[in-house]
Amino acid sequence: MTGGEPGREGVAGEWERTLGSARAVAAGELVLVGGTLPPAAGASALGDPYEQTRSALTDAVAALEPFGLDAGAVVRTRLYLAHARDGEDVARAHREFFGEIRPVSTVLVVGFPDSRVLVQVELEAYAGATHAGGA
Repeated sequence: MTGGEPGREGVAGEWERTLGSARAVAAGELVLVGGTLPPAAGASALGDPYEQTRSALTDAVAALEPFGLDAGAVVRTRLYLAHARDGEDVARAHREFFGEIRPVSTVLVVGFPDSRVLVQVELEAYAGATHAGGA
């Protein structure tokens, strides 16, 4: 995964098609996964920031698979929250999901156009030979 044009994976959902963006892009040894929402705006976990975070992280890590990567390759996460009050639940889900991987993380409180969405996640993964195994 070095040199040349960036590799682009899947225009997976309606929003990616509307926006004209890729689900994930490989740029050199990095793979960047765009903002990932819980499925169906969290309908299965309505009002539950913990479950929305786990679901969004699972889907974001799945976007790494076409590049031969897993959760062990994740070096950075960004978590966007609708409400600061959800920080503890989101942190618990992130900590449990990644375990000893411990990527660098940033948490921001933002607004979402869909009020059912409580969290969105982005990932950056390193495709170098030194990444540790999966979650």
